[in-house]
Amino acid sequence: MKDAKTFLDTWMLPLALTTGITVYLLFRFVPFMMPSERAVSAFAKEFQPIAVACMLFLQYNKVSPHDIKIQKWHIWLLALQAIGFVFLALITSGMEEGIWKILMECATLCIICPTAAAAGVITDKLGGSLSHTISYTVLSNCLAAIMIPLLIPVINSTDGATFGYSFLRICKRVFPLLIFPLLLAWFIRYCIKPLQHFLMRYTFLAFYLWGISLTFAMFLATRALLNSGVSVSGAMLIGIVSFACTLFQFYAGRKAGKPYGKIESVTAGQALGQKNTGFLIWLGYSFLTPVTSVSGGLYAIFQNLFNSWELHEHDEEIEAKEPGA
Repeated sequence: MKDAKTFLDTWMLPLALTTGITVYLLFRFVPFMMPSERAVSAFAKEFQPIAVACMLFLQYNKVSPHDIKIQKWHIWLLALQAIGFVFLALITSGMEEGIWKILMECATLCIICPTAAAAGVITDKLGGSLSHTISYTVLSNCLAAIMIPLLIPVINSTDGATFGYSFLRICKRVFPLLIFPLLLAWFIRYCIKPLQHFLMRYTFLAFYLWGISLTFAMFLATRALLNSGVSVSGAMLIGIVSFACTLFQFYAGRKAGKPYGKIESVTAGQALGQKNTGFLIWLGYSFLTPVTSVSGGLYAIFQNLFNSWELHEHDEEIEAKEPGA
């Protein structure tokens, strides 16, 4: 049992990615499974955001309102996300349908996507501030919950729908996913203390819910890609945009935190660069051109490769400082 847990903890990301892709390909191309593809895809669309919300809820059980301490670099990063999202959204809204609009939508999603709930784990290992990462995670989720309903209708308006209708429709789906888990966790913390103590014993399950969510997200992203008609070169361009957004956000975060010291530089880099890619994928296939969800799956790969490199460099730096090294 312990060996299985260790294996899952180590290989959760590649397992989730490959399982989601493989399972969809089986439903699409294996004859006796093909009739069930539509029903399974519909289930995945409904279940994946529920898994994301449950993951956030378990994570937020560890966060007290007193833990939210706003730093100066928090303001800089929130401004970068907000201004970048507005700028890209306005450009995208004026573009004609096609691969270039899809690429702009991918960049827009990567910028506004909130920080991953698990970002604090890597931040802590890199010597950053866990509490400041948690604070930014909450703030970035609040920002996304406000900005997304305001601007997604501008990027991709529903035919015949008013702005108000589109705004409320998106609010109805984004708010329960990003904000309700936080409010519920805090309500339980202060009003149902025994339940909060009980849930604290199971916050580790958030990691496995993340894996399940990412599996379903990759299932849907693969479906969106194969049904989109996007060429191989188009798919490669989506990969380039995702890679560029990954590098830019880790770099920009570190630069924003650098004036406040090395610890804050590391923290800010992880806070801006490490994204809730399950939410990114859901947002893409729910409200924009569905193939944009592929950028979320690719971002998940790139950010974890970057994290692996950072951890390697950090370990090398520590070893070099040890006596006798």
